[in-house]
Amino acid sequence: MTEVIAAIVAAVIAAGATYAIIQALARLRRKDAESEAQRILAQANQDAANQLKSAELEIKEKAIQQKAETEKELSKLRDVLRERERMLDKREEMLTQQADALQKQERIVESTQRRLTEKLENSTRQNEELGKVLEMHRQTLHKISGLSREDATQRLLGALNDELAQETGQIILRHERQVAERCEALSREMLLTALHRYAAAHTAESTTSTVDIPSDDMKGRIIGREGRNIRAFEKRTGVDVIIDDTPGVVIVSGFDPVRREIARQSLEKLIVDGRIHPSRIEEIVGDTEKEIEKFIRRKGEEAAQEVNVHNLHERLVYMLGRLHFRTSYSQNVLRHSVEVAFLAGMMAEMIGLNGDLARRCGLLHDIGKAADHELEGGHPKIGADLLKRHGEQKDVVHAALGHHDEIITEYPYTMLVATGDTCSASRPGARRESLERYIKRMEELEAIATGFPGVEQAFAIQAGRELRVLVSAKEADDIRAARICRDIAKAFEERLTYPGEIKVTVVRESRFTEIAH
Repeated sequence: MTEVIAAIVAAVIAAGATYAIIQALARLRRKDAESEAQRILAQANQDAANQLKSAELEIKEKAIQQKAETEKELSKLRDVLRERERMLDKREEMLTQQADALQKQERIVESTQRRLTEKLENSTRQNEELGKVLEMHRQTLHKISGLSREDATQRLLGALNDELAQETGQIILRHERQVAERCEALSREMLLTALHRYAAAHTAESTTSTVDIPSDDMKGRIIGREGRNIRAFEKRTGVDVIIDDTPGVVIVSGFDPVRREIARQSLEKLIVDGRIHPSRIEEIVGDTEKEIEKFIRRKGEEAAQEVNVHNLHERLVYMLGRLHFRTSYSQNVLRHSVEVAFLAGMMAEMIGLNGDLARRCGLLHDIGKAADHELEGGHPKIGADLLKRHGEQKDVVHAALGHHDEIITEYPYTMLVATGDTCSASRPGARRESLERYIKRMEELEAIATGFPGVEQAFAIQAGRELRVLVSAKEADDIRAARICRDIAKAFEERLTYPGEIKVTVVRESRFTEIAH
């Protein structure tokens, strides 16, 4: 019995201990669960805070990007507005100039009409007075002489014939002088009238061969690795690209103005595109050449339509368009040709010649300048050969050949073109060149020539297109004079850069002396 009780007591004690252990474990588990829940809650709060910060950063970045894009668009709009404002200012200035020119022409016309009216009134009044005086003299003569009108006329004519027989030579000379003075006055008035009628606004132009770059880092990209980009560009365009220490500028050098323009536009496109490599250079230059070809043809057609010249050969139209890229003393040759065409046409109509033919001659007179850097000879001869080859008539061919030489009297249209060419070139503002550069070029030509042995004097004439050289008759015979002439021409070719050609003429005096005894 005692053992049973002891066993029951032991069981009760064991059960109590087991219950206490279970309660303790339960409390421990609750604590772990609460700790885990707190940890999970803290982690969730941290993750939510991180996501909130990321969202805020993303929103700020998008806002900054959107602001930058908006500012870029606003900058573009400002540039467009500034460009439009500049164009409007330019148009307003041109309209103002045209209005001033029209007002000036109206004043000239009104003044001319007023003078003509006064002259007509004076002539009418003088004729009436002369008629009255003559009638009075007739009546007086009839009364004094008692002769009839026929007898008096015969006696008067006889006396006049006797006097005129003695003064015929003097009268002829006096009339010749009067005719010469009258012709000179009429020709001067004709030129002034033509110039006033064609009151063109002149803007001196000068070609540029510089390309602006956004930064000096672009120079390295243009050169490329080991210079492959610049070599590919120069080979494809036929020009030289000069990259020096000048900031923000790349220089394009080439004697052909069309190739230089193609190279300039191609380089600008490549800089804007940013992809500069040989294959892209080939593609851009090809596209630019096609654009320039279309532009040249359009310019030639516009010039022909402006002066009302039709039925030109396609090649001549193209060569006219090339003149848009050619300048002479900073004057655009195409605009110069158009002006000469207008002046020659108006002068031809004033003297009763064909105005259309004169305008055709004037428009095509300088067409040789479109190819004088490709062919040998001066632009008059090149232009004449080109016009003759494409079916132009003799007057047009001769106008191109003789507008600078002493052969202009063979065809009247050649003289008109030469006159219009001189007026266009000498008009104030048409051509611009500093006096220092002009004198320097003349002195350089003369200095090279006088540096040869046997040369006494050298004179540069026709704005540097011709050089006259005087050699000593004692130091140089005819054979040596010819050799000096050739050597001077070669020296010009080696030392100077110039369009067209320079004519060198060597003059040697031949003197013969005899003594009579």
